[in-house]
Amino acid sequence: VSRSRLLQLALPLVKEYGFTRETLARSALEWPQQPHTQPLSESAVSTLFGEGDAARRTLIGAWLEEGQIQMRAQPVSNVKDALNNRLRYNEPVLPLLPEAFALLASPKYGLPPFDVRPALRHATSIADEACHLANDASTGTSWYARRATLAAIYTAAGKHFSKLHQLTSPRSAPDFLESLLTTANETELFSRYIMKSWAGIIKSSGVF
Repeated sequence: VSRSRLLQLALPLVKEYGFTRETLARSALEWPQQPHTQPLSESAVSTLFGEGDAARRTLIGAWLEEGQIQMRAQPVSNVKDALNNRLRYNEPVLPLLPEAFALLASPKYGLPPFDVRPALRHATSIADEACHLANDASTGTSWYARRATLAAIYTAAGKHFSKLHQLTSPRSAPDFLESLLTTANETELFSRYIMKSWAGIIKSSGVF
């Protein structure tokens, strides 16, 4: 049984079962060549994906990586299109993302405080990918400023997207994203959104 294949089979199950060990266990039921009649045992999940919450982190990592792959697979003409595509990828699991990032931010060895660096790396990787797909030609300090701005915009739009999803629907998220792209100020956006937004998202999960 291929670990990477099981991870791929687990991703469509996240919407129903969350970023959980159960999702990983149920991936065996989706194996096309030789479907299992029972989910993977707890020991099998631990052996393949890690003990305890390490398995959940593995699943979250696979989901984030698949998002990058899907971004690259869709032709875009500008950064806005790339970011919108990534936000749409998030949509099916929006209610699950605060807890997922809270888990990534939680200390692995019982030492507080929570670590927002995984969320920052996620936002900056999305920004970098969007620039690459849109053939952004910025260099030097403008290269860093451009990506910092887009990381902040993606974070802010994602937070707005999640709130709208909880209330009604995420239809206005593209408009909100476009307004941020139009009025972006590198310093203000970075200080206002990157740290505060991810800290707020993580804390709202109730884990901390």
